[in-house]
Amino acid sequence: MNSFTRFDTLKLGLTMFALFFGAGNMIFPPLLGQQAGTQTWITLAGFLITGVGLPYLGVIAVTMSGNQLSDLAGKASPLFAMIFPLVVYLALGPFFGVPRTATVSFEIAVSPFVPDSYTRLALVLFSILFFAVTIWLSLKPNKMVDRFGSILTPILLAIVTLIVLIGIVNPVGEAGLPQEPYSKDFFFKGFIEGYGTMDAMAALVFAIIVINAVKAKGITDRKAITSITMKAGTIAVIGLSLVYAGLAYLGMTSRSVAEGATNGGDILAKLAYALMGNNGLYLLGLAVTLACLTTSVGLVSASASYLSRVATAVSYKGFVFIISIFSTVVANIGLTQLLAVTIPVLVGIYPLAIVLIIFRLFHRLFRGYHEVYILGLIAAGVIGIFDMLSAFGLEWAPAVKVLGYLPLYTQGVGWILPAVVFGLIGYVIAAAQGKPRVEQQ
Repeated sequence: MNSFTRFDTLKLGLTMFALFFGAGNMIFPPLLGQQAGTQTWITLAGFLITGVGLPYLGVIAVTMSGNQLSDLAGKASPLFAMIFPLVVYLALGPFFGVPRTATVSFEIAVSPFVPDSYTRLALVLFSILFFAVTIWLSLKPNKMVDRFGSILTPILLAIVTLIVLIGIVNPVGEAGLPQEPYSKDFFFKGFIEGYGTMDAMAALVFAIIVINAVKAKGITDRKAITSITMKAGTIAVIGLSLVYAGLAYLGMTSRSVAEGATNGGDILAKLAYALMGNNGLYLLGLAVTLACLTTSVGLVSASASYLSRVATAVSYKGFVFIISIFSTVVANIGLTQLLAVTIPVLVGIYPLAIVLIIFRLFHRLFRGYHEVYILGLIAAGVIGIFDMLSAFGLEWAPAVKVLGYLPLYTQGVGWILPAVVFGLIGYVIAAAQGKPRVEQQ
């Protein structure tokens, strides 16, 4: 481990920060703060669990399992190891995650300066340029840690810190009473909002970038890789938590200047203008573009790497172009419309990611039995599907009535207890059959 210095750990930590601090991370905390008002901090606590804690654990879970998401998913079954990673990579890649990086950048960095009549054209041109840069940076993934950890992340942190400090010293308003959807169950509302960052799932994707960065220093021992990842991840966790708290505070004080804003990007733009005029908009636009660009490159690079191994007829570079071009088209749907589709889908997928991560951390405790993973994932997945349909407004009354009896279901996390109970049933079944301990792989 001597070949991995403290400075290398710092760079890796800043790179992890940059990878996670993207589209959702900029737009959700301000909206949460504005709507939660005086209950912002307890709401933010729930948000940090799914927006920061789970991503950290997700990277650790993958490093403990092997080199990539399929190694972790394989703890359940070979079939799940094929299907789940593909769903995650497509969701985080061309269908939702990557396009959103461009739409958020445009919403904050460009939209305030463009007349309404030219917004559509401006979005088309901006998304083409944004993904052209993404392609250029993604074609050499081995340079990602140096570019992000040493150059882009420090610039990003400096700009965001400046904006937050000005907002704290000269607040534009005061916190008001909580508004819908934060009129009750503050903690759990924040917990669900943390889904929107997509970072718990992104962690399963970004882990391969982190692992490869450590291996590039000649370190191959899994325990050593996990140890380094935990240290670097702690740096990212601290940075993300502080930035989220600052952005939530800005949102909490924003009602007087951003009342009726439709998304967090709109709130940030109006806040930056209120705090520093056009200079604030320029700085914010640069910060958001850097944040979203680093995430876009990370997602495109990881997705292209995975898909090129699944579909070997297409090279890594080929998938970089395919994902980027497809994302350019999807991005032109617009931010608000894209979020309306993204959140319900995430509500359905996220429970699977969380169960997989948490179960992996307790792998030794239940002897690594596949039955524990399988039954726990089935329970969470079934309820997640109904939650997704409900989020799309496609509720089935009998199912809603039955599921309503589950603890925490009305808070949006009714899958927790069934996942645990069915996991325990899986353990009993495996133990009763006398199955040996599954060795950690």
